[in-house]
Amino acid sequence: MRLQQLLGSEYPLIQAPMAGVQGSRLALAVCNAGGLGSLPCAMLSLPALRSELTALQAGTDKPYNVNFFCHTPPIPDAAREAGWRLALAPYYQELGLDPADIPAGPGRAPFSAEAAALLSEFKPAVVSFHFGLPSAELMDQVHSWGTKIIASATTVAEALWLQSHGVDAIIAQGLEAGGHRGHFISDDLTEQAGTFALLPNVVRAVRVPVIAAGGIADAQGVAAAMALGAAGVQVGTAFLLCPEASTSAVHRAALQSPGAAHTCLTTLFSGRPARAMLNRLMRELGPLNAATPAFPLASTALGPLRAQAESQGSGDFSPLWCGQNASGCRLIGAAELICQLAEGFR
Repeated sequence: MRLQQLLGSEYPLIQAPMAGVQGSRLALAVCNAGGLGSLPCAMLSLPALRSELTALQAGTDKPYNVNFFCHTPPIPDAAREAGWRLALAPYYQELGLDPADIPAGPGRAPFSAEAAALLSEFKPAVVSFHFGLPSAELMDQVHSWGTKIIASATTVAEALWLQSHGVDAIIAQGLEAGGHRGHFISDDLTEQAGTFALLPNVVRAVRVPVIAAGGIADAQGVAAAMALGAAGVQVGTAFLLCPEASTSAVHRAALQSPGAAHTCLTTLFSGRPARAMLNRLMRELGPLNAATPAFPLASTALGPLRAQAESQGSGDFSPLWCGQNASGCRLIGAAELICQLAEGFR
């Protein structure tokens, strides 16, 4: 089955769900231009999720994707949290902030029975998962609506696991991809491969369609992925400068600066490896710092620092998510970008 038939979109092109830099507006623009728009849901409360789903339902008759995390919430570690706050204390003092203002809560939640119950009212065409899959019961519930399920794999072992657990398609996420790594079987980053090394190996190993992700930013990249056996592609970073994205002014400026050429994996912003542009916090604390609390608890203490610095026009404490290939980031609308990327399928 061609990926377009599976997903219901005109092009086998998925806009990557990017929490914190987009909402339903970008997803709608992509859907109405022929791609599969995605809504990141891990940071949404249930009322906010309902609002965004209502907007999607009202704004398009095309299929759309909703994305959830499947991480296991960690047990809070008071000693580790105290050490993390101690590491950040000089920055709090520098910016005149009170550590007592650190908000409570992890900020990101895994897919739940409550979220599934809400989704059942909307029955989205596609649900995608990051960091593995939910329980078999929740998988069966989602499939019962006629919804297709896709999920990210960063190794062949993960792809085979996903296939054995009933996904309809697999996203092969290369090391170039911006944002969080989708790994869930092993935390060993030496097992992680670039897109064009990972992709053909996953294609050979599984029977379901494989979607290439990571470093694809133009029609040439799309064509290269398809030549290596991809059934379609997922693109994220290239959408960050589109007017429909909610990318902050600080983040937009960084994407258009020479700094966009300098990215690395970091655990500082969430406790889990994710690719971002190098900034002051990453340089001074080291991008892969063992002091960070477990995912997603590390982000809580950074919130006040980020807000204060961004109010002064600084991205020193912001997660400036960006893939290794920011060349596709341009000040154009999402529909125009979809048209340009679609040339790679011809």
